[in-house]
Amino acid sequence: MTTYLGLLILIVSAFVLYKTKFGLRLRSCGEHPQAADSVGINVYKIRYAGVIISGVLAGMGGLVLIISTSVNFNATVSGYGFLALAVLIFGAWRPARILVAALFFGLLQAVTINLIAQHSGMPSFMLALEIPSQIYRMLPYIATLVVLAFTSRKSQAPKAAGTPYDKGVR
Repeated sequence: MTTYLGLLILIVSAFVLYKTKFGLRLRSCGEHPQAADSVGINVYKIRYAGVIISGVLAGMGGLVLIISTSVNFNATVSGYGFLALAVLIFGAWRPARILVAALFFGLLQAVTINLIAQHSGMPSFMLALEIPSQIYRMLPYIATLVVLAFTSRKSQAPKAAGTPYDKGVR
C-alpha cells in the first residue's frame, strides 16, 4: 500500500510543480526570488508554504518507514535521511529522475537485505571469505557515494535554495 501512496504523491507533486500557478511560483521563488517579488509574488508566503509542504511529506515518509518496516518503533532510521538527500541530488530535483533514483537505491537496499538473509545460501567461495553482515549493510551507502561522485557535478540545485530572501537586495 505504501508503494502506491508514494507513486500517487509523486504524480500529484509533479502535476502541482509543473502544471499549476502555485508550482510555477514555488519554483520561481527557489530559482530567483527577486524576480518573483518584482512581479508581485509574496516570496515569504510561498517559501513558508514550501517548507510546510516538505515537512508534511517528510512526516509521511517517516510514517511509511515505521509502518512498512517494523511493528514496533526502535527510534532509528538507519541512514535513510542520507539516502533521501542522495536521491534528491541524483534525481536533479526533477520528479521523474527522482523516481528512477529512488528505485535504484531501493534496489540496493533490497539486495543488501537479501544478502544478509540468504547468507547461508551463498556460493561456497563467498562463504569462505567470511564477510561480516556489517559490510553488506554498508553496500547501499558506498554505492550512493560512488554514484554521487560521478553524477553530482551535473546536478543543479535551485539557485536560491538555502539562502534567506532579503527583499532589499536586487
